[in-house]
Amino acid sequence: MDRSAFASLVSPYRRRPWMTEHGAAAADSGQVGLKGIVAGGITGGIEICITYPTEYVKTQLQLDEKGAAKKYNGIFDCVKKTVGERGFLGLYRGLSVLVYGSIPKSAARFGAFEFLKSNAVDSRGQLSNSGKLLCGLGAGVCEAIVAVTPMETIKVKFINDQRSGNPKFRGFAHGVGQIIKSEGISGIYKGLTPTILKQGSNQAIRFFVLESLKDLYKGDDHTKPVPKLVVGVFGAIAGAASVFGNTPLDVVKTRMQGLEASKYKNTAHCAVEILKNEGPAAFYKGTVPRLGRVCLDVAITFMIYDSFMDLFNKVWV
Repeated sequence: MDRSAFASLVSPYRRRPWMTEHGAAAADSGQVGLKGIVAGGITGGIEICITYPTEYVKTQLQLDEKGAAKKYNGIFDCVKKTVGERGFLGLYRGLSVLVYGSIPKSAARFGAFEFLKSNAVDSRGQLSNSGKLLCGLGAGVCEAIVAVTPMETIKVKFINDQRSGNPKFRGFAHGVGQIIKSEGISGIYKGLTPTILKQGSNQAIRFFVLESLKDLYKGDDHTKPVPKLVVGVFGAIAGAASVFGNTPLDVVKTRMQGLEASKYKNTAHCAVEILKNEGPAAFYKGTVPRLGRVCLDVAITFMIYDSFMDLFNKVWV
């Protein structure tokens, strides 16, 4: 038996070349996903420090109910009263919660998207329209489970606590400890279902719009670079689309994660109660501050993320 024949017998990869190809693809997918995780984590930490005050105001307005309990008369009134009572840094109440959560959230989102995208592109490296939606959906579901639900629940409870006449949380560690002590681990996973729905639809819309606009800009030249400012504009458009698409889910999620969440049996009951007691307009509470925050957030996020990915692709081989 000659050497080549012997080699074909002892090396199964010679007889099944697709296994080698798939192995290479898997390795590439893993590396791309890892780059996405690192770049996404850095991006998340920078972005939240820039945009947090708008998130704070949005949450306060969404927690504000009608009647005697109503505390604020709009965005500027909320900012004025918060600064008057607690100073400018009052607008950053609860920031530590989001800093701790934004890094793993963004890392999970972009890592999942890059991994899914690398396995869904065609021979030209392009995603179909359905592929853009599904990869974005997968990224949103992943971040909802890994980071967003516990982070958002803790954040809302901290802000809600501040609204009470006698706040009981004395800091991040103390607050989280009190929540777990009184409600158990499940206490930081309130609103998981609406959060998955919100984040899944959020990222499906955002990545679909962003990737579609990038493809439109590139035209027939798929290697054409997209300037970072243009990426920022595309990100703002994608962010606006997601706000109008899923603010009702965001309102329900916020109510389900507040300190008074126990009065709702489940997500559907919460939605019905809001509709019955406050009307359809209540589902769009906080839209304006959320629109400003999200457009800025998504624009900054994609600009920073693209910059780090460009850098990693040059130095991380």
